Amino acid sequence: MLQIEEVHAAQSRCADQLRNPPCVKTKPLSHQLGRPVFLKMDNLQHTGSFKERGALNRLLTLTEEEKKAGVIASSAGNHAQAVAYHATRLGIAATIVMPTGTPLIKVSRTRGFGAQVHLHGDNYDAAYEHAVGLAKESGATFVHPYDDPMVMAGQGTMALEIIAQQPDVNTVIIPVGGGGLIGGMSCALKHYNPDIRIIAVEPEALPSMAQSIAAGAVKKIPPAVTLADGIAVREGGKQTFEMAKKYVDEYVTVNDDEIARAILYLLETEKSVAEGAGAAGVAALLAGKIKIDADTVVCTCVCGGNIDVNLVAQIIERGLLESGRRVSLSIMVPDKPGALQGLLQCIGQHQANVVGVQHERAFAKTTVGTVQVRLGLDTRGHEHISELVQGLHAAGYEVER
Repeated sequence: MLQIEEVHAAQSRCADQLRNPPCVKTKPLSHQLGRPVFLKMDNLQHTGSFKERGALNRLLTLTEEEKKAGVIASSAGNHAQAVAYHATRLGIAATIVMPTGTPLIKVSRTRGFGAQVHLHGDNYDAAYEHAVGLAKESGATFVHPYDDPMVMAGQGTMALEIIAQQPDVNTVIIPVGGGGLIGGMSCALKHYNPDIRIIAVEPEALPSMAQSIAAGAVKKIPPAVTLADGIAVREGGKQTFEMAKKYVDEYVTVNDDEIARAILYLLETEKSVAEGAGAAGVAALLAGKIKIDADTVVCTCVCGGNIDVNLVAQIIERGLLESGRRVSLSIMVPDKPGALQGLLQCIGQHQANVVGVQHERAFAKTTVGTVQVRLGLDTRGHEHISELVQGLHAAGYEVER
């Protein structure tokens, strides 16, 4: 089982080659909860995630012979980029096996960091098996994404930084997939404060670690799709399971709507881009899933920021709709010149901004002589929308949302 000495050794080994991101207080969330909440911004690492910590530590513990033979890893995301970046920087040949369906941008980034990329299999499990086989055939070292003590030790360096930056923290929320991050961090956190509260947060669709703990052994659960793809792990590691069993105090889950809300919160409030896994801890706090006492001081790690920009656009759009800052209204108007102008004047009088207009004659349920106008509007909140709809009704318009 991982020991604190290995985490300290990892910090000494890696400190000058990694960033030490700030642990910042999030004022709106602190105000909402009535207690201080800090965010460890590990999305600011060179490749955008905490995975660099474990990957670098593992690479730095290779023997000279192992370095010459190269390394192999399997990943569809952050681990791939972390291994590729640091292996290339250290002059170690790296091969990354990724599932055939991996988005092109992730493949391109990994190649851009200098690794040789093999696309194999329809899912991560198939890519993993192929990578392990290649490592055996070639004599290269397989760098596991989480179930390796040196990887866990590297991830644990984040906890040492949090302790130094915010020593009063007594509750730490850690996103969990395979368990490497929580395994390493909990080892360090509990060493320095046995009473510290460690909370694991998993995607509601894939709570593999919580189910394994409940079953008393590592359990493989059915596949599922989640916005938190970085922690979408069907089966945790054997070593990480033992660490979680020993140190983790609580388990909570968050759904995709809660994760999306947290991504938008971080973007708008903290001016920081987080991926689904990186926002999971904030999601749990925003959703009220963490018990906050009078003396609670919370920290959660924003552990990754590699998110597709198209997905960010969808999340922003959804967030605007949920918060009442954007609305779509269907309005019946007379099918005659000037009717649309009159409608838009009414909209303008109520200080709503038009962002989209669509006329529908053929397929809408309209009477002869009328046309359905679908308007996309920027508004100031749900109360403003209600006032707008009431004003349209008062002006004689038939409105549907």
